[in-house]
Amino acid sequence: MVTQSENGHYDDNNNVDQRTAREKAIDDWLPITSARNAKWWYSAFHNVTAMVGAGVLSLPYAMSELGWGPGIAVLVISWIITLYTLWQMVQMHEMIPGKRFDRYHELGQQAFGEKLGLYIVVPQQLIVEVSVNIIYMVTGGKSLQKFHDTVCDDCKKIKLTYFIMIFASVHFVLSHLPNFNSISWVSLVAAIMSLSYSTIAWSASVDKGVQPDVDYGYKAKSTAGKVFNFFSALGDVAFAYAGHNVVLEIQATIPSTPEKPSKGPMWKGVIVAYIVVALCYFPVALIGFYIFGNGVSDNILISLEKPKWLIAMANMFVVFHVIGSYQIYAMPVFDMIETLLVKKLNFRPTAALRFITRNVYVAFTMFVAICFPFFGGLLAFFGGFAFAPTTYFLPCVMWLAIYKPRRFSLSWFTNWICIFIGICLMVLAPIGGLRQIVLQAKTYEFFS
Repeated sequence: MVTQSENGHYDDNNNVDQRTAREKAIDDWLPITSARNAKWWYSAFHNVTAMVGAGVLSLPYAMSELGWGPGIAVLVISWIITLYTLWQMVQMHEMIPGKRFDRYHELGQQAFGEKLGLYIVVPQQLIVEVSVNIIYMVTGGKSLQKFHDTVCDDCKKIKLTYFIMIFASVHFVLSHLPNFNSISWVSLVAAIMSLSYSTIAWSASVDKGVQPDVDYGYKAKSTAGKVFNFFSALGDVAFAYAGHNVVLEIQATIPSTPEKPSKGPMWKGVIVAYIVVALCYFPVALIGFYIFGNGVSDNILISLEKPKWLIAMANMFVVFHVIGSYQIYAMPVFDMIETLLVKKLNFRPTAALRFITRNVYVAFTMFVAICFPFFGGLLAFFGGFAFAPTTYFLPCVMWLAIYKPRRFSLSWFTNWICIFIGICLMVLAPIGGLRQIVLQAKTYEFFS
């Protein structure tokens, strides 16, 4: 009779769990492995919260830089590829009987070897998660500022810096929730909010009607400008489909036995999440571009000024959603930091250690967000540089390394096509994003 212990290691009657009492205690303390009783719908709203970020609001702007044909193609192909690579990750979570790959880098080590796996996956995963947290600090602050300015026209203007600090203050509290399951209610609220503000964004656009001077041509007049904008728009789209960095960590919270592996309920949740993603992304991107043409802002809510109360509400929904998203992306970072401190540096797993490390991390993301609030450029730069590998092609490379499908078989072809598209994204998108950051930096003053 084979059963599975709380921490994901199978033990049968002859073979007791190999780990020492200390290792078991540490696993029960770490945020990813401490709770394994999640239901399939937890996976649905965690995935929605991780995937549907504030990036959805920049999709009409991305469409204006891509144009109708390429824009629709990029959105649809990205939806299909990322669903496929997400399926691969769900399958690989328990591909070795009796073992669970609870973290992205553990799967990397299985595919590329103990040392190389860490070097390939950890830097990329950290860049993604930390950059998302920084961008969400900026987004949360900007949405609070927009809410304040919409509700109170005549009030004294308050600097963005203060709004970022207000937004960060929530995380100094929420970051002390111990694990993924404990933030599930935050995540549920965030998932509902993402669907709400996406619906407000496209329905308010429909209500506004097509603008009199609408133009669907490219905004940039020079060929170089068009090309660079096209590249940065690819990064915006890559950023919008970036939930893969936390998918194994989400799956780790679902109970699993040989008879009922976790991939069943996890995949059910992913399908629901992807339907919600389509309901958020496609209407916002297509209707937003159709109504405003190339005059749309890099955040569609800025283009919509009226009705006031609705736009104020949408901005508040964005704030609530980004609070949840920040927590989803911060949890694996907390897990990495706490694992390093406790397992490698032999700190004792105490509440005080957790309190200090998490507060330092939140303070760090807040500080960087205050220094560099270039929302659009950052999105494209990080979207291509770090999101494309972990979302579009790293799962395919791991699949080829581990399962070794027959050459020229359907699986082999599919994975190589995804890898090719992902590498193109990784190379092209940061070029456009970097140019945008340089252009915005010319007019920017530090701590203004």
